[in-house]
Amino acid sequence: MWRGKSHLTKPKEEANIISSLISLRRLHPAMVCKHFFSRASSDNESERKVFGRSSFKLSMKAKSALSILIIAIMLVSVFAFLPRANQSPNTTTPQSSDSPVASNQTKASGSGGLSQISDVITIIGSGVAQALAPPKGPGTIESAQGNMTSSVWRQVAANAWNFFQPGWGVDPNTGLLRSGGTDSPVFTDWDLGVYIQAVMDANASGLISNNGSWGSSARLEKVVSFLETRPLNATTGYPFWFYQAADGQDYHADSDLATSPVDVADTGRLFVALSNLEAFNSSLILRINNIVLYGQNFNRSNYAALVPGIKAESQSSTSIYAYYIASGFESFWPNQLFNATNNILNNMHSAGNVTTPEGVSLPLAAILGDPLYCSVFETSGNVQLMALAHQVYLAHEAYYNAALQATGTGQYRAFSEGGSLSYSWTYEWVVLPDNRTWAVLDSKNQPFDISPIIYTKIAISFLALYNTTFAYNMVVYLESTLPTPVHGYSEGVDESEAQLTGTGSNTNGLIIGAARYAIQNNP
Repeated sequence: MWRGKSHLTKPKEEANIISSLISLRRLHPAMVCKHFFSRASSDNESERKVFGRSSFKLSMKAKSALSILIIAIMLVSVFAFLPRANQSPNTTTPQSSDSPVASNQTKASGSGGLSQISDVITIIGSGVAQALAPPKGPGTIESAQGNMTSSVWRQVAANAWNFFQPGWGVDPNTGLLRSGGTDSPVFTDWDLGVYIQAVMDANASGLISNNGSWGSSARLEKVVSFLETRPLNATTGYPFWFYQAADGQDYHADSDLATSPVDVADTGRLFVALSNLEAFNSSLILRINNIVLYGQNFNRSNYAALVPGIKAESQSSTSIYAYYIASGFESFWPNQLFNATNNILNNMHSAGNVTTPEGVSLPLAAILGDPLYCSVFETSGNVQLMALAHQVYLAHEAYYNAALQATGTGQYRAFSEGGSLSYSWTYEWVVLPDNRTWAVLDSKNQPFDISPIIYTKIAISFLALYNTTFAYNMVVYLESTLPTPVHGYSEGVDESEAQLTGTGSNTNGLIIGAARYAIQNNP
């Protein structure tokens, strides 16, 4: 997810700000490099120790438990070599970053067998094995049996909101975001924008009230106060790349790797949320404007210096990232950036078209799931934008149907960006301006030889927008394959059925937005 990591050149170089932007992004230990309107994100600030050395003696009970575990492993191994079945959720036995990290990613079973050893047997601290765990029940969507009412969507939102609970996705003392939960207690401005929007969406969905120590007002006050007082880079005058959730200070390990004074992509995403926050709580308008519009007068950042670069980019860009980021800036500088977002959509429309191998026509543009569906759920309605979002959905459904017709087994697909099993950030482009479709790129924008990831956030966005059989079945498949969302929804499953079980703010923020949209538009 271009979650929070691109950097801008100095204000005096604003003429070439966006076209020359190089963005870096760190995920678990890997640094992810990205050009401007393709984002990056940091779900884990550093590689962590997973195993420590310890010595112990096995009791007879523990030895018996170990024997059970060995048998369980053998059973799972047998199931792992069974032929892959049709991916319809009705034939899949239920099982089990932004920190979508690979440290807890496991292999799922598409054959109806045991999918994860943790589903078979639970090991407690003493090394004693517990009894075989019962099968996981149907998830929220599957239980609805296709009747996607507002109450069902509210439960989906509640599942995603689990991520943003104090002690998991939010520091219980400062109220600041942990972008990857307890595994990644840091955040960028992109992440902060995700959190602000998630709080508003949770409130609109009836999950939290305005009042209380962890109601929307208290949560948002902590964020706005942080923006008013946070330390800035003394050299550039702009925010550091990363901040620590525990104390709101610069996280040097990642911030020091920045190659530009400010991350424009992260800034634009934050501005989208802050603009929506002004509409959500008018009492904050003056404070937000002092941060964004007049920062240079209050010992804050001079964001106005970035506006000419945004305007220049909007004249020629065909990137959905450009649209989303420009939306944030345009909401605060409507006169200087008049029609900037419409220009970008018009550029896409006039750039020509490419037809996917499955026969769906798409504009010759840079299109990827996160910024597209964030734009749909968070920015003002636009006929062209909605039409583009629908065409992208149709391309996914056509892919599934083409595989079904060719092999008798459909292949689910939900392209976007996020973590991967290789510890490198993944960018799944539905289309690129050079005629490529279904292009999976790595952190250096090179072809990435991995199985594409079916992102939970995009599948649920499809269901919220279109409520089709294809979208429903894909979400049920993901529900049945991934862990129960105790701490929010997991990142997804790749097309070879390997799980990415990490939870993060980008995934769950977008899902709450999708659920809120469904509640408001399909009561």
